[in-house]
This record gives sequence, C-alpha cells and structure tokens, in this order.
Amino acid sequence: MSMPGPSLLPFPTLCLVTDRRLSQGTSLPIQVEAALKGGVNMIQLREKDLSAGELLALATGIRQVTLEHKAIFLVNDRVDVALAASADGVQLGEEALPVKAVRTIAGHRLLIGRSVHSLDGAREAEAQGADFVIIGTIFPSGSHSRAIPVGLELLAQVRQSVHIPFLAIGGVNSGNVAQVMARGAAGAAVISAILVSKDPSQAARELKEAMVAAVKPSAVPSL
Repeated sequence: MSMPGPSLLPFPTLCLVTDRRLSQGTSLPIQVEAALKGGVNMIQLREKDLSAGELLALATGIRQVTLEHKAIFLVNDRVDVALAASADGVQLGEEALPVKAVRTIAGHRLLIGRSVHSLDGAREAEAQGADFVIIGTIFPSGSHSRAIPVGLELLAQVRQSVHIPFLAIGGVNSGNVAQVMARGAAGAAVISAILVSKDPSQAARELKEAMVAAVKPSAVPSL
C-alpha cells in the first residue's frame, strides 16, 4: 500500500471530534486528555450550541491539554475562536465559509480542513487550498444515524484524484479502520468510538494500534 505524501498531519492521524453530550458525567477536557493518552493526536472541538464566549473558554482549556500532548487542535467552523485560542487549525463544514475566505482571514496561521461527502467536494476543497479533508459518512454511524453512508469506494476514488491528505469519518472503529487505511486514508476521525466508552484512553489505544497495524505491521509489538 502506498503511503500518503508529505503533509502537515501526523501519520496515521487519529482525530477525536468532541461532543460533550456524550461525556457521561465527565468533563470534556478530562475525556480529551484520556483520549490523548491513548494515542489520539488530533482534537476537533465541535460544540455548535455554545456561544462564542463559552466556546472560547472551552477551547482555551483544551488548547493547553493538546499542547502538553503535542497534538493538533482544531476548532469547528469558528475561525475567530480558533485564532483567539491559538488553535492549530479550523475544520470547515460544507456550509461554512469557503476555504479561500478563511485563508484570506487567517493566512497560513491555521491549518484548514474541509468536511466533504463526495469526490467533487474533495476536489473543490483541494482546489481552494484546503490542507486536508474529512470524508464521510463511511459506515453507519451512531452519532449521525440519519446520514446515508457513502461507503469505502469513495475513499478509493479520492485517493486516485486528490493529493491532499484525507481522513475518514462515520462509524469507524477498531474493527474496520484497517479497511479505511487500505483505501489510502491518512487516518480517521471518530466521536462515539471513544466518547461512549467507559475507558476513552483504552478505546483510543485500540483504535490507534489497529491503524498502525494496518500500515506498519512491524511497528506493533506482539502480545
């Protein structure tokens, strides 16, 4: 399997997308830190119901935790909050500001990711200057039960047509992540696979080990 070319993302990338509604009584920063200890190396703060001030306060705390663990920190959609919190980047939904507009605002101070659901969407994101894309929904997802899965074939198509890194999202877990990596993904973004676990650190560790085994089998110690 060919490896993705040089990029600003770690390889493989395991991204946790936050949803504090799944916190099970644990504060989001504590869950984030547990996931980072298990091998997550990218956090996307995605709490759309918070005000700008509330989001900035949460982002500032999580930024500190990600710095301690040398992980990439993204804020969903809110370029202003990402800049104010000294985040590494912003993750744009398909209905968010265009990539070009964000680049005008932020220059190269932020990594810019775009969430896409089609080959055309991935091509357009690359053409506009996105640093990477997140593609989904790949498998049936508990977090987005109404989303129609696009399937693994889309990942293979993107691999052939797009040159920036891409992550898969939607129903990805330790049992199927190898299929994602085999289609050329630089990694995966997950929500419930980690956040609904009673042990987020262990859930992250199992996912990361499965990813590493798929791309670098010799790097995984035998049990």
